[in-house]
Amino acid sequence: MALRHWLQLALTEGIGPILTTRLIAAAGSAQAACDADAALLRNVEGIGSAKSRDISAALRRAAGEVDAELTRCQAAGVMLICQDDANYPTVLKVIPDPPPLLYIRGALEPRDLNALAVVGSRRCSHYGREQAQRFGALLAQAGMTVVSGGARGIDSAAHRGALEPAAGRTIAVLGCGVDVDYPPENHSLFEQIAQRGAVVSEFAMGQPPLKENFPRRNRIISGLSRGVLVVEADMASGALITARQACDDHSRPVFAIPGRVDNTMSAGPHSLIRDGAVLVEGLEDILQGLGPLPHQAMIEAAPQSPAEPAQRPAQEPLLSDSQARIVAGIDDDPTGLDSIIAATDLPPEVVLRELTLLSLRGMVKRVDGQNYVRIHR
Repeated sequence: MALRHWLQLALTEGIGPILTTRLIAAAGSAQAACDADAALLRNVEGIGSAKSRDISAALRRAAGEVDAELTRCQAAGVMLICQDDANYPTVLKVIPDPPPLLYIRGALEPRDLNALAVVGSRRCSHYGREQAQRFGALLAQAGMTVVSGGARGIDSAAHRGALEPAAGRTIAVLGCGVDVDYPPENHSLFEQIAQRGAVVSEFAMGQPPLKENFPRRNRIISGLSRGVLVVEADMASGALITARQACDDHSRPVFAIPGRVDNTMSAGPHSLIRDGAVLVEGLEDILQGLGPLPHQAMIEAAPQSPAEPAQRPAQEPLLSDSQARIVAGIDDDPTGLDSIIAATDLPPEVVLRELTLLSLRGMVKRVDGQNYVRIHR
C-alpha cells in the first residue's frame, strides 16, 4: 500500500523530490501526504497559498494514474522501490534530494553499495573511450559496480568495460523512462545491463529524454556511488555537474584521468586535477582515494555510509581572476548563488563551474541548497 502512495506523489505534477520530502515531513507519511488538504499544503515551504490549490488538484489526478502506471511496469518487468523499502540504496538515501521512487529494470544488490561512477563526454576521443572501457573492466574485476548514464561515448564504454568480467556489474541511470531506449543504438546494451545489473530512473514509464531531466539524473549517478571518475569532458560537460554534485552535495571524492593537452576534452579533467581531484593513472589511485571499503559480509549485515572525501592538498594554489572574484563575493555567513553572480558580474555557468573547482580545493562549501560559505584555514 505504501508504494502506491509514493507512486502517486511521484506522478504528481508540480512537486519534485525536495517538495515531496517536505510534504511527507509535514504530513507524517506518504499516505497522509497524498490526503493532504489545502490547509496543510499552504504550510509547506515551496508550496504555500499560491500553489496549494494546484497541488491539491494534481494529487487527485495522480491518484487516478497509479493503476495504469503499475500495469505498465508489470508488463515491462520493471520493479519500483520507494524510500520506505528496505532495498532502497542507503548511499542514495542520504543525499539532500533523494528520488522518492526508483524504477528498476534488473535488480540492485547489496554489493552495489561499493560502486564508482565513471562519466565523461558523449563526443570523446578514441583514447577517452579506450580508458573508460579499461577502467570499467578494472573496477568490475576489483568487485566494484560501475555506475554511469547510459549515454553515447564515455558512459557506454564504461558500461561495456564493466560487463567484460564474468561477474562484472554495472548500473545505467537514465534521463528518461527505463522503457525508453536513449540513445536508440544502446538497446542491446541496456538489455545486457538489465541482465547483469540494473537500468534505473526516477522518471515515469514512457518519459522522453528531456534536456531538464539530465541534471536530476546526474545527482543519482553520484548518489549511488562512493566516488566519481571523470574521463574526458570539456568545461561545459554535464560530467562536471556530476563532479560538482559529488563534491559539494554528497561529500564523495572526485577522480580524473589526464589526457592530451591539445584535446579540448581534457580541459575538464585537468581543471579538476589542478583543483584537488585525485589524478588517476591506475586502479590503485582510485582504491587509495576511496579508502577502506566494506567487505561483502559487512554490506549484507548493515547499511553503509558514503566514503569520506579524499584528502586535499594543504597548500593553497593561486586563484584565477574569476575564482578570486567569487571568493571575494562570498561572506563568512551563507551567501546565495544569485548574490554571488550579482557581486562578480560573471555568467551563471562560469560561477557554477568555478564554485565546483573551489569546493574541490576546499576553499568554499555549499550549505542549505544554493548557498555557499568561505572556508578559512
